[in-house]
Amino acid sequence: MTFTNGRSSASDLMTLAETAAYLRTPVATLRYWRHLGEGPVGFRLGRRVVFKRADVDTWLDARRRTETR
Repeated sequence: MTFTNGRSSASDLMTLAETAAYLRTPVATLRYWRHLGEGPVGFRLGRRVVFKRADVDTWLDARRRTETR
């Protein structure tokens, strides 16, 4: 991850489609998770929804921990 003045670079941002591919899930499922508030944290950047890779990885780690209990 590249930081400039404490901020992550644009290369750390993933689109909805890139995030869905990263999670190996359909885009529609990712949209549904966002609607329910259950998916990884994303935010609007203009008209697009984007995700920070670190937020997606944190969400995945949390899911893994809850599933192994």
